Amino acid sequence: MRAIHATASGGPDVLELVDLPDPEPAADEVLVRVAAGGVNFVDVYRRNGIYRAPFPHVVGAEGAGEVVATGADVSEIAVGDRVAWASAPGSYAELVTVRESKALLVPAGVPDQVAAALPLQGLTAHYLVTSTFPVQAGHDVLVHAAAGGVGLLLTQLAARRGARVIATVGSPEKERLAREAGATDVIRYRELGHLTDDLPAQVRALTGGRGVHAVFDSVGKDTFDASLASLQRRGMLVLFGASSGPVPPVDPQRLNAAGSIFLTRPTLDDHVATRDELLWRAGELFDAVRADELAVRVGATFPLGDAAAAHRALESRSTTGKVLLLP
Repeated sequence: MRAIHATASGGPDVLELVDLPDPEPAADEVLVRVAAGGVNFVDVYRRNGIYRAPFPHVVGAEGAGEVVATGADVSEIAVGDRVAWASAPGSYAELVTVRESKALLVPAGVPDQVAAALPLQGLTAHYLVTSTFPVQAGHDVLVHAAAGGVGLLLTQLAARRGARVIATVGSPEKERLAREAGATDVIRYRELGHLTDDLPAQVRALTGGRGVHAVFDSVGKDTFDASLASLQRRGMLVLFGASSGPVPPVDPQRLNAAGSIFLTRPTLDDHVATRDELLWRAGELFDAVRADELAVRVGATFPLGDAAAAHRALESRSTTGKVLLLP
């Protein structure tokens, strides 16, 4: 099979198209012919060494496709089923093995590309608004990178719950997408003179001086200070990504000074720790897609061999919605 190796820690140029033996499923795994693979910042973090990973390794962990073989202990999934997954290392490939406990049966009527685009970012958006900070009607929330893959889904889910979503984006086109997703107000951060000062000022102007109940921040280093300053007393800063780089160490006294702020750094694995929880979250997402209550935007697709170009596009923040690789 063809697959993408990260040959060493570094930039997109370390991604190389290679030929590898076809994998064999273990007893608790299914073998899937990949229809589309998701491109995510976690892949970038593993490629550039922010997250520890062996080298070389086949990149990617998300996708969708058709089951072509099953292990001896597999009982719920059969050859010919369509499945999607958020956690199967080696998904930038034509074939990948997926543990049955991590595989999601794709309902009829959900296209392969939508199924591939939904698991990691959709599950993330779901736990953020359902479990990390349970969004309710009347809440004001700030969503950074609102036209990105998680951002568009998060904005829709929060707006459906009755929240007022203030979105940050980088361009007029991204503003249009954020508003279509349900954002009430949009701030184009590239037009601000000083992000750390001007963004909180605009947020407070929009909220009668109070600030927001929660900030969902996937950007990290560049936005952290502005996010902290945009919160009302006892608000929550949900830091769930670092597209601009890791946040430096934080003195807990800053949370005191900012108004008894809560700071959390959640991760998906802790919110799909059991099969039941994974199926509950995924089921709500698939149901919303089938009912046309949740739009999944595939913003760009690249051939498998152009994985480096896909990473460059993602890191440049020029993409909207989901980026997929097509074997």
